[in-house]
Amino acid sequence: MEEPVFDYENYSYYLEYGDFDDIGRQGYVQKETLHIISVVIYSISFVLGIIGNGLVIWLTTCKRKLTVNTIWLLNLAVADLVFVLFLPVSIDYVLRDFHWDFGVVMCKLNSFVSVMNMYSSVLFLTVLSLDRYVSLVHLDWSQRHRTVRRAWAVCLIVWVFAVALSIPTFIFRDTIELHNKVVCFNNFEREEGHVAAMHRHIAIVAIRTTVGFLLPFSAITVTSVLLAVRVYSSTIVRLSSFSKTVSAIILAFFLCWAPFHVFSLMEISMYISPQLGDVLRVGFPLVTSLAFFNSCVNPLLYVLIGQKVRRLLKRSFLELTKKSLRELSQSVSATQSISVPANAPAAESIELSIV
Repeated sequence: MEEPVFDYENYSYYLEYGDFDDIGRQGYVQKETLHIISVVIYSISFVLGIIGNGLVIWLTTCKRKLTVNTIWLLNLAVADLVFVLFLPVSIDYVLRDFHWDFGVVMCKLNSFVSVMNMYSSVLFLTVLSLDRYVSLVHLDWSQRHRTVRRAWAVCLIVWVFAVALSIPTFIFRDTIELHNKVVCFNNFEREEGHVAAMHRHIAIVAIRTTVGFLLPFSAITVTSVLLAVRVYSSTIVRLSSFSKTVSAIILAFFLCWAPFHVFSLMEISMYISPQLGDVLRVGFPLVTSLAFFNSCVNPLLYVLIGQKVRRLLKRSFLELTKKSLRELSQSVSATQSISVPANAPAAESIELSIV
């Protein structure tokens, strides 16, 4: 069986069977350091992602009437939550020194979810940016056509598009046993050989970079510039707290994901310039961890920047505390009401306990 092409996306094959044998102890120390950093960032992303995105979903569905704005944030939180639920699998993979112990289906599903999260997040951020521009600049049009029902329709289109773009990951992701380890990697070769694998690899990275980064970045940049010009030249249009939150979310996404896409382009340049291998080996684990960390950043930004979210959280926790104290008080009162004097007959005690 021919060995698969290098897979820098998960960097497992290269770390295990790359140049570490040639660079000695320093290389292995470097590898262990990258493993530790990855596990720490994945663990932080998992804990904060579960708590933060769970709170966002709870607040938007239970504590507030759904509006167009909250629908975008709800779907963004769902995408991030689904992704962080799979992070323990990646943590286990790193801790086992990149030995995949979950089977080929989970290998495909885990990578599929991560890519789908990337596409859905950037598409929802693009929709958020476009919607913000329309609702602030074209107020009359947005009041007539910007409805909750249409927002849900747009969300459905985004999810279908994100799933469709992620299908190649599910198709090409595979497992193989090498040197007594099972590796989860992108098997672009199939039966056609290295040339076909190279073409598939370049095509997938090109689509991912264009649709998942360049086009959304261009759309968001254009609308943000137009909105900024309109705000500074108008005494009517003013940025709300929500609009500032959206700006922070968009900035955080591109700061987290831009290095990953840069390294992806460097990855396919390996076919021409193999000397980039050392840079990729050192950098790809870090930029991948940074990209994954984005899934827990958004809820933090909601709390830090969004005044309404802070007020809603404060009010919700106060209500929850009051409810807990009220139930505790009722429980104590009920216990006191059925307490029995020490000299009461045994039969009366039994009757009271049954009641």
